[in-house]
Amino acid sequence: MTKETSKKISIRTIERLNSDNTDTAVHAIAELKEKGNVNYIPVLVELLHTSNSPEVKSQVRMLFAEIKQSDAIPLLIQAIENKKYANELQPLVSACWENGLDYSMHLSLFIDLVIDQELLIAFEAYTVITNMSGRISKEILEKESRKLKEAMLQTTEQKKELMHDLLHFLPAFERGIEPQAY
Repeated sequence: MTKETSKKISIRTIERLNSDNTDTAVHAIAELKEKGNVNYIPVLVELLHTSNSPEVKSQVRMLFAEIKQSDAIPLLIQAIENKKYANELQPLVSACWENGLDYSMHLSLFIDLVIDQELLIAFEAYTVITNMSGRISKEILEKESRKLKEAMLQTTEQKKELMHDLLHFLPAFERGIEPQAY
């Protein structure tokens, strides 16, 4: 998904995505990869949630990991915040670091995921954070550091390590971090 975002959604494409025939759905996902249209992200998130096909789920996850349009960020964040998609949280959060988009405006959300979620999702959120670039304010640094310090008092040793690393990462983020070269 790398092209323009002003395209409308096709009912025919939605029907193909939701087809009981795995090949039809996979082909529709492949077409979306080629044509690109972030407006399908909510449909694809729902498909990730409802599909019984491991192949369809895998193709949706791969598409999310390859998105390069910043217009996709709020749509993926909405899905992550939606309790309905709790079972899809790991692949959704994972896609955020895999696609390389800038989620720094959502630092607090990802810190909350590190604190509140199981280790696998916490690690994915940690990875999103440590791949962020830009700069945060001193106020955000202090607020998020306080949250992490409080959470460290009542969490597992493994998650404490992640939180401890983030406490060392955040001051660098306040000073400004350049995007990583890929």
